[in-house]
Amino acid sequence: MAIRSKKYQAAVKLIEQGKAYSPSEAIKLLKQMPSTKFDSAVELHAKLGIDVKQVNQLVRSSVSLPHGTGKKIRVAVFCGEEKVKEAKAAGAYIAGGEELIKDIQASKKCDFDIAIATPEMMKLLAPIAKILGQQGLMPNPKTETITPNVGEVVGKLLAGKVSYKADDTGNVHLVVGRLSFSDDKLLENINAVIESLKKARPAAAKGTYFKNITLAASMSPSIKLNIV
Repeated sequence: MAIRSKKYQAAVKLIEQGKAYSPSEAIKLLKQMPSTKFDSAVELHAKLGIDVKQVNQLVRSSVSLPHGTGKKIRVAVFCGEEKVKEAKAAGAYIAGGEELIKDIQASKKCDFDIAIATPEMMKLLAPIAKILGQQGLMPNPKTETITPNVGEVVGKLLAGKVSYKADDTGNVHLVVGRLSFSDDKLLENINAVIESLKKARPAAAKGTYFKNITLAASMSPSIKLNIV
């Protein structure tokens, strides 16, 4: 059994056993816990009442966080030469077509956090589809990362738009900010995620949708949320 640090054990003592906290209460509690030497990420974890084996119950969507995640992201854009300037002007980390694809195919590395592509580029991604897929970077229409409007989408991503999907156990994990964020900014980000998850509920999902939702910071214990 892993031995928890003294800071972790002290943080656990602040949480009332069996209690579900409101998001605002949970934020305040996180900030009372012993601090780390870095600006901890604040993470929301949701266990959803879905049957992951059923195609019509998959949860995959995106949400625009009003205040971003606090992390600088690198966006890659796969596009024709005529869109490269637009993508870079919007803040893309890298943009290009066949040459960019060849570079990734040769190095087998993706030095970016999110990838978007114009529709006509999708068929050209076949040689690197496995590389992108293994890192969760393959553009997908459900996350609006396949688009002719590359500049607009790059701008939204840099402003705080994030994609999410339920994993094989029906859990969704999302960074919703940093502990250095004000309480109000964290609360607005959390509320945006909760509303997005509600809208993403599959029609085929029956019973309780939010089985369990917790909030945690890097290296902290989880705090159970009471979501109405």
